[in-house]
Amino acid sequence: MHSFESKTHSFIVKIWLEEIAHHTDNARWRGHITHVPDGARRYLESVNEIPEFISPYLKGDDEKINLLTRLKQWLNP
Repeated sequence: MHSFESKTHSFIVKIWLEEIAHHTDNARWRGHITHVPDGARRYLESVNEIPEFISPYLKGDDEKINLLTRLKQWLNP
């Protein structure tokens, strides 16, 4: 295994729009995120939960803060 591979993480994110009531326009994003190397999975009730799942896999506090900021900006343009 190359050294960069030991520091690389892959995630699969699946999201879908779930209707709350059949005759309303209300809907919520639902989904799950999976960490590919270890198979850990978390079900999501909001896309805002994605950075919370990813951040523990990072090594430094500076990296965690930077990732959380970038993901929140990407998810909430």
